[in-house]
Amino acid sequence: MYTFLVALLLVFGVALVVAEIFLIPGMGFAGIFGFLSLAASVTMAYVYISPLAGHITLCAAIVIAAICIVVFLRGKTLEKMALKTDIAGKVDLLSGLDVKVGDVVKTCSRLAPMGKVRIGSTEVEAKSMGEFIDPEKPVSIEKIEGNIVLVKPAE
Repeated sequence: MYTFLVALLLVFGVALVVAEIFLIPGMGFAGIFGFLSLAASVTMAYVYISPLAGHITLCAAIVIAAICIVVFLRGKTLEKMALKTDIAGKVDLLSGLDVKVGDVVKTCSRLAPMGKVRIGSTEVEAKSMGEFIDPEKPVSIEKIEGNIVLVKPAE
């Protein structure tokens, strides 16, 4: 009876620990209950069966957990869960646009403080220099940083 219970707790504990490591992020209930189950199986083997059975159960828990982890890592399971898409997009830079500091453009969306402005026929990211600016308002370009235009209300 105790041998079956020790084996059942051992298998259940290893399954929960492996699930915690590979399937469930963080240290949650599966990991805690898995370690408690492994500890209970080893303790029961020492107390209710014999010290030799306790040693065997402890070694078996370590070996079985290691084998499960190695099999899981070498298998194709992680490849099936991994994201394998390539990002083909790129950030639009302002290099192709005729824009310079001091130009007056109109907002396309509300700048709170980020939004969009229209430069020619292209919409680009813009950042207000402190205040919110409503759509369709003229703004003056104060600075160009990478792909973001810093603007303030035109006077």
